[in-house]
Amino acid sequence: MDPINRGSGEHGHEDDGQVTRPRPPRDPLATDLGQHKPALVRTVRLVTGEFALTVNPVDGSELENCPPHERPRPPAKRGAAERADLARAAQPPVPPGPSQPRLPLLERHEERERIVRLLARGRSVRLTGPSGSGRTVLLDAVGEDCADLAPDGVVRLSGYGRTASDVLHDLFAVVYEAPLHRPDHDELLRLVREIGAVVVLDDAEIGGSALDVLLDATPECAFVIAATPDIPAPSARAQLDEVLLGGLDRSGGLELLERAVGRVLTEDESNWAGDLWFESEGLPLRFIQAGALLRQRDRMQASEEAFDDYGVFQEAPADATFEAGDGADVPLPSLAEGAAPAALLASRLSESARATLRFAVALGGEVPHQAHLPALVGDTHADAALAELAASALVSPVGTRYRLAAGVQAQLEVSGYADALQESALAAARHYTWWAGHPSVTPERVCAEADALLAALDVLVPVTTVPQDEEEDSASVQLARTAAPAFAAGLHWSAWERVLRLGVEASELADDLGEQAYFHHELGVLALCGLQLDRARAELEASVAMRGELADKRGITAGRRALALVADRSGTPQLTSGGTPSGEEVPDARHDESMSPPGGVPAAASPRTDPSDDTIAVLAHPGGAGFPAAKPRSVAGRLVSGTRRNLVAAGAGALLVAVLGTVVTLGATSDHKNDTPSEKVGVNPSATQDAQDDSLGADTPKKGDDSSSGVVATPTDPGPDGTYGTSDDPTPTATATRQPSAGPSGTRTGTGKPSKSASASPSHRPSPRPSSPSPKPTKSSPSPSSTSPSPTSPSPSPSTSTSPDTSDSASGPVATGAPHKAAAASDGGLI
Repeated sequence: MDPINRGSGEHGHEDDGQVTRPRPPRDPLATDLGQHKPALVRTVRLVTGEFALTVNPVDGSELENCPPHERPRPPAKRGAAERADLARAAQPPVPPGPSQPRLPLLERHEERERIVRLLARGRSVRLTGPSGSGRTVLLDAVGEDCADLAPDGVVRLSGYGRTASDVLHDLFAVVYEAPLHRPDHDELLRLVREIGAVVVLDDAEIGGSALDVLLDATPECAFVIAATPDIPAPSARAQLDEVLLGGLDRSGGLELLERAVGRVLTEDESNWAGDLWFESEGLPLRFIQAGALLRQRDRMQASEEAFDDYGVFQEAPADATFEAGDGADVPLPSLAEGAAPAALLASRLSESARATLRFAVALGGEVPHQAHLPALVGDTHADAALAELAASALVSPVGTRYRLAAGVQAQLEVSGYADALQESALAAARHYTWWAGHPSVTPERVCAEADALLAALDVLVPVTTVPQDEEEDSASVQLARTAAPAFAAGLHWSAWERVLRLGVEASELADDLGEQAYFHHELGVLALCGLQLDRARAELEASVAMRGELADKRGITAGRRALALVADRSGTPQLTSGGTPSGEEVPDARHDESMSPPGGVPAAASPRTDPSDDTIAVLAHPGGAGFPAAKPRSVAGRLVSGTRRNLVAAGAGALLVAVLGTVVTLGATSDHKNDTPSEKVGVNPSATQDAQDDSLGADTPKKGDDSSSGVVATPTDPGPDGTYGTSDDPTPTATATRQPSAGPSGTRTGTGKPSKSASASPSHRPSPRPSSPSPKPTKSSPSPSSTSPSPTSPSPSPSTSTSPDTSDSASGPVATGAPHKAAAASDGGLI
């Protein structure tokens, strides 16, 4: 179907009658003049523990609780065929060109048989030998002998630069099939306990307690751990059988040299090899390198016809043989050159091979993959340089890649291969930045080159400076920025953490605040994945603060979401000055219950008799659950420090107090009759206070009253002198005289609801006092006015009362004589 003029049914669209205008033909010579498509952003979503991690290279990774429908199925173990495919993929790449002859394993039969016997009994072995002693070759032979020994087969792992946790994750990835799934620590320990395999760990760098952790986590596995003598020894409880690997004897060294040269040695060469054996302590690597020296000498002694056939000797095939003595007589290398042959071997290689060695020296011994050599060296045939280096024994396999052989790094540095160290590292960093950010490059391929990328950063980060041009970016920052999301998506999290820390250092030196915020955000997400909550909170808060200075709204949102998840996991949200965990108000946040501020809810201010009294009543006390102890502050400070809803609650309480005071005032000064109260009150009231009693004289029962009999007389209208009379109706009036007890905070406890008797009495008449004299008023709460009449006293005098007090029958159990405490009690009902 025509991709320009779509049909009616293409892509699910029906014909709408519109005619599609055909596109003009594009000039093939002007393809680069058009507008390019934006680069694809590689986002990967994976599951780690209980979280779902979305690796976002733009704004930063996002972490959330994994939804139930996205949780992966329990990992299943791989079959034997799948494990074999993974084992072949884990081997270093085969150099281009003719295959090199495989040298035999000489004088290692005793160690080989002993290791196999121990593994068959379920014991673990630690193979200790110096670099260049042939540990890798021996491990290959042991792996072949133990192929059918364990149910999960033989698992080959590299321990170079790996921790115990990294080894456990690598073991899980080989045995289990779990794409885009990284188990947490507990799940990882549970899964690796079910693995029964012979684990061959080469170039191990863990020992002591770290090795104990590895062995305890895998009780059903038998390990063969190859390490150098400088690695810490295992602890006594590790129960590892030690196998020492030394050098070859004299006869073994001569035999290995003859096999490396491919012919019988002459007498002079045999004597030279004997001296070399004494100098090198019989290390097999030195004899293989010596064999490469003799092969180069043979080529140099070849006839001129050989040079005409093959060109310069550097380009001659590795399997080409020459007859000695046909050409010029080339002397044997000196004993020093035989013991340290790297410089002499490199001088006889091609220019591409020497350039590759310069990059390897700049990268700390890491040899770039052969696919990167043409771009780095600038030669389309530079991938053949790896074959030259491997044939000369200048590189050795380490895991899935090659590194400079033992001692080669120091020998080449002395020979001047480190003179352009920073220039080579800068060229490698720029190349890897372009390559790692290309959409066609998978995260797994980037993880395979992790050591080379990190080595380039190790060289460039300490010398990072602020770019002179504003449009120019720092090479180290850009490499870390590009490689970090690839390491995260490829589940190489130890490299992810290391590149993030290098990125933080580089961005600080380059004065790049935006990239520094990104690296801090990623470190916080990584710490949260490992449930390191304090570290995650610190990193994320730093990132949010930096992005706030840059007004990066999308980055701030990503950081706040991660901080909310940290608060949810820790259970103690970080309250800042804004009152929210993120430092600002969240519009869509919902509050299930209100919360008092740290300083408490301030009560309504009321007039006081003592001007020096600055205390106020609070409901929420500092030091309670979830709040720190508040420092003493002024009234204005407490009013400002509260949140908006608490201020509203305080205002509502003050309004409620005012309404209740008005109602009580009307009830105390009015009667059920329609007579005007102002016409019934005399100008000279007769209410006086006796010197022997603190009550008013009108409250004292007179002789002949029926109060002693328990019948309370109903008061009548006040007379001309302002006193109440009593009617002859002996019917008692129901009143609530129960007083609440004082609470621990100085306020009275109660429900804050009006009593039933008060609401049932429509007359709002003041209750007469009982027959017994009333106790003296308490002085625990200061009165807001100069004098406050008793609730049961006659009509108050206008000159001595500013506002009537409330009784329990009118407003419930509220503190008597303290309107500001009544406001506090009202706030308690709201909050």
